[in-house]
Amino acid sequence: MLAILLAHAAAAAVAPVLVRRWDRRAFYLLALVPAGSLSWVAAHWPDEGQVARVDVPWVPELSMNIALRFDPLAAVMSVIVLGVGALVLLYCAEYFHHGDGHRENRLPSFAAQLVAFAGAMFGLVTADNMLLLYVFWELTTVLSFLLVGHYAERAASRRAAMQALLVTTAGGLAMLVGVIILGTVSGTYLLSELVAAPPGGVAVSVALGLVLVGAISKSALVPLHFWLPGAMAAPTPVSAYLHAAAMVKAGVYLVARLTPGFADVAPWRLIVVVLGSLTLLISGWRALREYDLKLILAYGTVSQLGMITVMVGTGGGDMMLAGLALLCAHTMFKATLFMVVGIIDHATGTRDIRQLAGLGARSPVLFVIAAAAAASMAGLPPFFGFVAKEADFETLAHSGSLGGAGPFVLAAIVLGSTFTFMYSLRVVWGGFAAKGQSTPSRLVEQMHPPSPIFLAAPAVLAAAGLLFGLVPTPIDNALSAYARTVPGGVDYHLALWHGFGLPLLLSAVVVVVGTTVFLGRRRLPRVPRWMSLGDADERYDAVVRAADLLSFRATGLTQRGSIPAIQATIMVTLVLLPAAMLAWGARDRIDFRLWNSPLEAVVGLLIVAAALGATLTRNRLAVVLLISLTGYGTGVVFALHGAPDLALTQFLVETVLLVVFVLVLRTLPAETSAETVTRLRLPRAALSLAVGATVTTVAAFAMAARTGTSVADLLPDAAYYRGNGSNAVNVILVDIRAWDTLGEVFVLLIAATGVASMVFRHRRFGAAPRVSDAHRPAGDTNRPAPVFSLLRGSAVRDPAERSLALEVATRLVFPLIMALSIYLFFTGHNTPGGGFAGGLTAGLALVLRYLAGGQYELGEAIPLDAGKVLGAGLTLAAGTALASLLLGAPVLSSATLEATLPVVGDVKLVTSLFFDAGVYLIVVGLVLDILRSLGSGLDEDISSQAMGQSAVTR
Repeated sequence: MLAILLAHAAAAAVAPVLVRRWDRRAFYLLALVPAGSLSWVAAHWPDEGQVARVDVPWVPELSMNIALRFDPLAAVMSVIVLGVGALVLLYCAEYFHHGDGHRENRLPSFAAQLVAFAGAMFGLVTADNMLLLYVFWELTTVLSFLLVGHYAERAASRRAAMQALLVTTAGGLAMLVGVIILGTVSGTYLLSELVAAPPGGVAVSVALGLVLVGAISKSALVPLHFWLPGAMAAPTPVSAYLHAAAMVKAGVYLVARLTPGFADVAPWRLIVVVLGSLTLLISGWRALREYDLKLILAYGTVSQLGMITVMVGTGGGDMMLAGLALLCAHTMFKATLFMVVGIIDHATGTRDIRQLAGLGARSPVLFVIAAAAAASMAGLPPFFGFVAKEADFETLAHSGSLGGAGPFVLAAIVLGSTFTFMYSLRVVWGGFAAKGQSTPSRLVEQMHPPSPIFLAAPAVLAAAGLLFGLVPTPIDNALSAYARTVPGGVDYHLALWHGFGLPLLLSAVVVVVGTTVFLGRRRLPRVPRWMSLGDADERYDAVVRAADLLSFRATGLTQRGSIPAIQATIMVTLVLLPAAMLAWGARDRIDFRLWNSPLEAVVGLLIVAAALGATLTRNRLAVVLLISLTGYGTGVVFALHGAPDLALTQFLVETVLLVVFVLVLRTLPAETSAETVTRLRLPRAALSLAVGATVTTVAAFAMAARTGTSVADLLPDAAYYRGNGSNAVNVILVDIRAWDTLGEVFVLLIAATGVASMVFRHRRFGAAPRVSDAHRPAGDTNRPAPVFSLLRGSAVRDPAERSLALEVATRLVFPLIMALSIYLFFTGHNTPGGGFAGGLTAGLALVLRYLAGGQYELGEAIPLDAGKVLGAGLTLAAGTALASLLLGAPVLSSATLEATLPVVGDVKLVTSLFFDAGVYLIVVGLVLDILRSLGSGLDEDISSQAMGQSAVTR
């Protein structure tokens, strides 16, 4: 099972490369991944009572292990996920074929997302750990957002993607809370253990309600059903896979998984039956009022999901068997019909049944495929849809789980089945009938016939619906193996013919009533307006507008656009909250020492003097230099306290910050306004003194509050014996507390992206410009180009801005700084340094190149997009974190490799070095991004403004 997940992850990683190389033909190769995984499922099919398990430690402290479970239900769902996934990938190869040779720019990422979605769904249906299931659950949500929004240039696609994301994410968060409650109450997060010994109590009832919110949002049940029809803005392969076979089945799967243990808990059956029945009827009715073939199928899907949820969630083995049979039937006929609609849209350019006439005669093979799938959806023999519908009628009629509500639920199912029959006729008639015309409609007349390969995927699924209708025994055996785990056992068996009885009578009623109403629809009175049942999409828009208005007003009150005001709010909070805690808490004693040595006192006085000086001067550059002096002084204090690693990092960070400040100051006036400084001096001074006093007081009490031995005393030994390093600081960062470091590098990435986005808000950003991109400085066309330059970027720079001494120094010092950077990186495990310090040192070397040679020298120094450097670092860090899983160890585990090499001798390598290398690249990418944004990016803006002013002057 792990191999299948890794195979899909690898395929998703290489998919963009394959699609760029072979275009749409790469889908044929990508389809081999789910197809091969399907063969594994078939070869390892679990017998009744047999369960295959995989358990890999991940985050044991949170009870979050990679626990996978392959039982009969997981096997059935895997066939749906992988089988339909392989067919949809084959279908994509023809769907994205454009006769004019047009290539879609987003197709590489689309292929990667679709393959990754198949892997995430397989992980979801095999996950036994509920927290792991939630991870896969949200992965499918994010990937669905990307797939639905594939046509990002279309407003409808963007809106549909955002709507689906908001609804399913909100439901997922509610589900997460429910999962945590269930895990806390039961003492386990394993689904198998939870269902085997279900806990009880009010907390469990609340938790189940929250879990059902997640399932309802994912499977688009009322009142959260509106996102699925909106998601039809996605490409048809997405609808055929996510919205017919895979993603929307996730909620149903979760209900089926929990029903054996919780069907009798108070809110479960009521929620499932009521919402499922309402969904069946409301959406079935809406399907009859649509003219877009895709929307008819979308509302039909929502309707069928409601019916399936009622069947699998009510309780009882026979009901579970019937519900799972309908789930399988729905997968076969609905995926087929979505692909058929995609072919119609591809061939004619429309899905509107009012513009389609005579398509059945023009494309008889497509008509046969669609008719077979629609017949199965309508519940006509000999298709598997009929077998499943008969099972639903029979088991509902004899179910004791519903008590007195049974007849009403059965009536709702029969009425919903009548709607299903009617919109099945509507699909076939609307898409293929001549509609009284002697010739095909214009769009049908101009259509291009679909290729046999294009028809292959829907034909396979339509044939499967016929085959399993005639021979339902294989599916019966597969589904019964899980249905028998539900209390009550299984007495019913799937068969095409059960004789004359109530189910057959109800089927006849559905066919007769549905056919009569459909044929006589033109003679029926117009439907009253109130029977349109409203528009849930409008309710969603109203909620979003209200939330936007609320956030706008809240932001208007709290965010006034004044940075000093925002900072003052933060500082006031910093003063008031700790002061309140000190006033109410215990204050036994304080530990207050001004200094440990006279040198510390001297450094402290210098820091105070620099801070006071920064508050008194109006020159911005002087303020920055004085503030930097306080930072360097803090580094000296670290060094005096015996923390050379912290001191080194502090010096490097302070230097980078100084460069950032100086780069930004180029766009600001040299001095601040005297009026502003005078008016706000007293309030700022008072607030500053309050902050200083608060922090000092809290620190004094905190130092005296410790009563036990500090865990910090154990870290040096842990770093040496467990992390195999003498530098405790670095080992803590890349091994003991590597999770924290991984989170921090994400923060660095976000910061770099934010800076670049603000600077390059009106244009694309990438690598810094190179000398080959440069033009001669304005007004200097007659001066000959220099024949020699120490730095290539200086050759195209205005001579007035050049410094020969700085260029010479840079040429000499740059290699030495880079060598120091590499040295700090490799020795950081045992001496001061590491990936962070080494990356900052390399970044400062790039700063020197930029200052000496300008923006073009930066491009010559490292001709790479900062985003690629950041991405490479993140990939390396995350890949190292996950690599330990392959060896059966928890994430971010490290190992020591030892070898004897010629000349070098004994070499010991700790694998956390690779994680540190990722940190190194991320830091270098961050500095490069800052230089590209605040350096060369602002250079271009300043140059453009100067040219504009010059033009105005002339």
